[in-house]
Amino acid sequence: MADSLEAAGLVEALRACGLLKPGEGARLTPLTGGVSSDVFRAETQDGRTLVVKRSIPQLRVKAEWLAPVERMASEVRWLKLARSIDPRLAPEVLAVLPEAHVFVMAFLDPASHPVWKDEMAAGRVDPAFAAAVGRDLARIHAATAGRADIAADFDTYAFFFALRVSPFLLFTAERHPDLAVRLQGLADDLGRRRIALMHGDVSPKNILVGPEGPVFLDAETTAYGDPAFDLAFCLTHLLLKTVWLRPDREAVMASFDALRGAYAAGLSWEPPAALSGRAAPLVAALLLARVDGKSPAPYITDPADKDFIRRSARALLAVPDLDLDGLAARWRRDALA
Repeated sequence: MADSLEAAGLVEALRACGLLKPGEGARLTPLTGGVSSDVFRAETQDGRTLVVKRSIPQLRVKAEWLAPVERMASEVRWLKLARSIDPRLAPEVLAVLPEAHVFVMAFLDPASHPVWKDEMAAGRVDPAFAAAVGRDLARIHAATAGRADIAADFDTYAFFFALRVSPFLLFTAERHPDLAVRLQGLADDLGRRRIALMHGDVSPKNILVGPEGPVFLDAETTAYGDPAFDLAFCLTHLLLKTVWLRPDREAVMASFDALRGAYAAGLSWEPPAALSGRAAPLVAALLLARVDGKSPAPYITDPADKDFIRRSARALLAVPDLDLDGLAARWRRDALA
């Protein structure tokens, strides 16, 4: 149950946006898993279930990590835009209170919409679902590529920098001074590109396995930029899971291949080889960041696993003209042997 003062404030917010009648209460239960927002399940007295999300300025990690709470408005715009492409791609936004940095979404029952990460952790690794993620991610990028209107609506690279570039690439560069030029170069390249709308946090923990396909959550890092980042971010998580989920590592690697293949099949705004050449070194950098950045992967706990990921990432960053085919071959050789 949420703290009573906190609960009172959020219940009042639900009343203010018309989702609760005057005097009507709601039972609030914190939902776990996020580091950048407070998220609650709200059960109303008339039997409805809602999700209430509020941005926080200090993220829940060991190192100091601050981010503007105004990013909430960008997330709402991303969710609405994704639903305009296909309503099943994101939960419905029911209400927004910008001054409180709060919004309310439809609740999707975990029985019918489990979290992709949890499904894999339970041994249910489905490369066909990974392919659907790649397909739908490419659909979103294709629908927004080259759109000046969307670029103007999502001129939020400062938020993306605070939540992704600084804590993942630049902080990691401080931990690995010999790679600082390489990592700074990747950061600078991201900063120059305005190609399509990025989600910014395409991770298995932010994707639900819906009955009609993937449902994307947690788009608060969205910005108009390089779609290669979204692809790289998700592929990084799959490579990490070949280490974490060893009994299923072949199926997870098959999911990696299925996702990138389906994404490439839907890539219409630039040559697939060009995007692959940008995504692959980002995967290598993000692998290193998930060990030594501000937000290490919480499920990689064995020091030997961390050392393996660190060594492999550093080696990949040294490969000239690395693309996703080469990266996959090297990872399969080293991690699946």
